[in-house]
Amino acid sequence: MVQAGIFTGDVLPPMGADVARRLLRIKRLAWVLDAAFRVPGTKFRVGLDALIGLFPGGGSALMGLVSLYIVWEAWRMGVSRGVLARMVANVVLETAVDTVPVAGDIFDAAFKANLRNVALIERELNGRR
Repeated sequence: MVQAGIFTGDVLPPMGADVARRLLRIKRLAWVLDAAFRVPGTKFRVGLDALIGLFPGGGSALMGLVSLYIVWEAWRMGVSRGVLARMVANVVLETAVDTVPVAGDIFDAAFKANLRNVALIERELNGRR
């Protein structure tokens, strides 16, 4: 049996130890990429993805590659092709829009493709129980 995850009240579904470790690792990564820092005076959170994406000439592309690591791990966990396609679409959309100065950075901070993708993985894995 797997212990509680990193989020309050979050319990991982019963699954193989390898899949559970992968899921926990990508949940932590997604949180760091999308929600690690709170904007002072608000409840809004941003992560390294939004901050590094501010750097012109490659920040967005670099973070897109990091986001694809989550997709790769999902593939290794046996997530369906349909879910993988949706995950790739989330990463491509966020990366493409992030190339637009200012507006893209705001979209990137709000869209949170990595947390969306982890939710897709969890939904898929929970449906298999």
